[in-house]
Amino acid sequence: MPEPECLLDVRVTPRASRNAWVWGDPVRCLTTKPPVDGEANEAVVASLAKLLGIAKSRVEVVAGHKSRDKRVRIAGMSADDVRQALGG
Repeated sequence: MPEPECLLDVRVTPRASRNAWVWGDPVRCLTTKPPVDGEANEAVVASLAKLLGIAKSRVEVVAGHKSRDKRVRIAGMSADDVRQALGG
């Protein structure tokens, strides 16, 4: 059986005044990091991994590397697992 995974669409707001996640449609990630040299992408990966309690290597930006709208793959967790971990 293949390992479960979840694809999450995220709208990123770089250079925000604080780091936070806003749950809605789409999910929003506020980060203080600038969108330079992949810093904002790294911040999204690190903060989502910490929030879910998994290793950063299990979270990957798979689309939208240079856009505010990104698609993030979470390996080892189904969509239901992610929703439950995030209290939804």
